Amino acid sequence: MNPTYAADAEAYRQKVQAFLAEKLPSNWGGIGKLEGDALTSFVTEWRGTLYEAGYLAPGWPVEYGGAGLSHLEQVILAEEFAKAGVPTGGPNDAFGIQMLGNTLLMLGSEEQKRHYLPRILSGEDTWCQGYSEPNAGSDLANVGLRAVLDGDQWVLNGQKIWTSAGHLADHIFTLARTDPDAPKHKGISFLLVDMRQPGIEVRPIKMISGESEFNEVFYTDATTPKENVVGGVNDGWRVAMALLGYERGEAAATQPIRFQAEVDRLLMLAKERGVADDPVIRQKLAWAYSKVQIMRYNGMRVLTQFLNGHHPGPDAAIGKLYWSEYHKIVTELAVDIYGAEGMTISGREPSSAFAADDAGAPNTTGSWVNTFLNARAGTIYAGSSQIQRNIIGEMVLGLPKEPRPQ
Repeated sequence: MNPTYAADAEAYRQKVQAFLAEKLPSNWGGIGKLEGDALTSFVTEWRGTLYEAGYLAPGWPVEYGGAGLSHLEQVILAEEFAKAGVPTGGPNDAFGIQMLGNTLLMLGSEEQKRHYLPRILSGEDTWCQGYSEPNAGSDLANVGLRAVLDGDQWVLNGQKIWTSAGHLADHIFTLARTDPDAPKHKGISFLLVDMRQPGIEVRPIKMISGESEFNEVFYTDATTPKENVVGGVNDGWRVAMALLGYERGEAAATQPIRFQAEVDRLLMLAKERGVADDPVIRQKLAWAYSKVQIMRYNGMRVLTQFLNGHHPGPDAAIGKLYWSEYHKIVTELAVDIYGAEGMTISGREPSSAFAADDAGAPNTTGSWVNTFLNARAGTIYAGSSQIQRNIIGEMVLGLPKEPRPQ
């Protein structure tokens, strides 16, 4: 079985391929070929290229700086970018464009759209996500960051944790408790906060890989104007849940491509290390290949629903659980193939702590071992595997809720 797109969709694919051929160097081998300053410089310049072409926010209406593409065209664009090994934006654009921007288009006021959307695309405002707290991780409704209205401003006090790329951001969209007497889900508001003020402190968290892509964010009498509430006061839970679904269509299209490229590289590693004929290794490689094929077909199922107007819901937990648990095992295999050499990290390291390494990345212990270490976090961030299983069981399969202690 090899699902394909219709002829008009393939015509658009050729247009995207022509764009990539025009804008990329003739010897382009994927972003994984770059590191250090060369990588940073390329990502910055490439973001500018996408901005000028209207491809940073391809699904946004043209009046807000987007390209007005259909859902299918957006999927094809994401697929071709993944195959070419180029990013769809800068390091914080997943938060600013995919998450916040799409949420503002759906639930923001006209004033919020007119003010923030152009600044997100231009890069004038760089965003991060303020959701998790020390006592509100998987139980997100337990947020304790307080926001009290004082005249024309909200005053915030409390803490967020595991703030991805928070050290690169100058704005944060954050969940805060604005009514402590209301039930957990009912007393939360979704606030837009400028981080460039004395009341905000960002502290990087050192990860097991040695990187610091996660952060703590502390609010001490930090302020934001009262009109910077999205969706209404005490309606933050609805806004937060809407925001979490916006990565689904693109992820369904691109994740199988990225993970297939990683498996291909793993097969090459086994050959390079002379273990490709080992029956145990061969069996594990076959398992990895089959799992990525399943991921591909599940992605096609999700895309079919997405393109038919199905709004992301609890069933998104299936994909998150699948890829994160898979990635933990397949990166263990890479370390097993390296053997004792895996204890010494050398060569290019991943540019990101999330999911597979960049397309075109070489087989080095720096790449594979750090990806192995980061893969553990994949089963925790964006909702732990245990929580994903609960969501699937209770909200997708309709099973009884897990018993809770008194």
